[in-house]
Amino acid sequence: MHQNNSPLYQSFLKSPHRSIKHESYFSVYDKLLSKYIDQDITFVEIGILDGGSLFMWRDFLGDKARIIGIEINPVAKKWEEHGFEIFIGSQSNPVFWKDFYETVGSIDVLIDDGGHTYKQQIVTVEEGLENINDGGMIVVEDTYTSYQKEYGYPSKYNFLSYASNLVDGMNLRTPKIGYKGIPNNNIEQVSFFESIVAIDINSDASNFLAAGLDNKSQNSAQAISMRYEDNSKISGLNRFLAYFLFLREIPLLGSFFASTGIFALEQSKILVNKLDNRKLKRYFRYK
Repeated sequence: MHQNNSPLYQSFLKSPHRSIKHESYFSVYDKLLSKYIDQDITFVEIGILDGGSLFMWRDFLGDKARIIGIEINPVAKKWEEHGFEIFIGSQSNPVFWKDFYETVGSIDVLIDDGGHTYKQQIVTVEEGLENINDGGMIVVEDTYTSYQKEYGYPSKYNFLSYASNLVDGMNLRTPKIGYKGIPNNNIEQVSFFESIVAIDINSDASNFLAAGLDNKSQNSAQAISMRYEDNSKISGLNRFLAYFLFLREIPLLGSFFASTGIFALEQSKILVNKLDNRKLKRYFRYK
């Protein structure tokens, strides 16, 4: 969508007070937030000092939206005169968030345009995950700071690495992994855009990744997977053994092979993974 055709961009231009947003954000927000227009929602934005974004969101979302601003500078309290709710506090402080959610209750949308440090972004998401209504989302802006030295780059604890861990938590819900910890059970989707990460919340998300289903069709060719066939460096024996990895999925046979070590299934899989990793490394140009 061209910027001039963006509904949010038009609201941005109409705001009577200063606001700064990246040009690429408007089409992303049109896509993410259009479903909330004219809905009775609680909408929260962190980082509202000049006030312009509050008026932008009100124009875009409509009068039904309860719009709340969070700012560390107490000067921002003046925007309450215009019908907005303003909370003053540090987004990196879990105590602030505890008090905030106890006062406001659960919310629908949380936009983080605050300080952009790793700690601020991560704490904001962590404290928000259990306080977003189903169908709501958390949106973190300016995630390019994960690559900036003034924000701590390089660090394996940057926000984008954290966001990738949220994706890991989603995938760990599948029974095939056998994860024994606590995965992210209420995250339905994590979307990555240019300098924006959006996290969709749904408390039923843990039910989406259930065991695989077989439609029980009688017209099965019983085809053997050839996924390892194109790896010419695997020995003939290991290639043969790799064909039988699917046997682990059959309860009785899987238990039998696991207990006896027949076919050395795990060893074969490890060999295949090591060879693939070396080949695929070149595609990860930023690692």
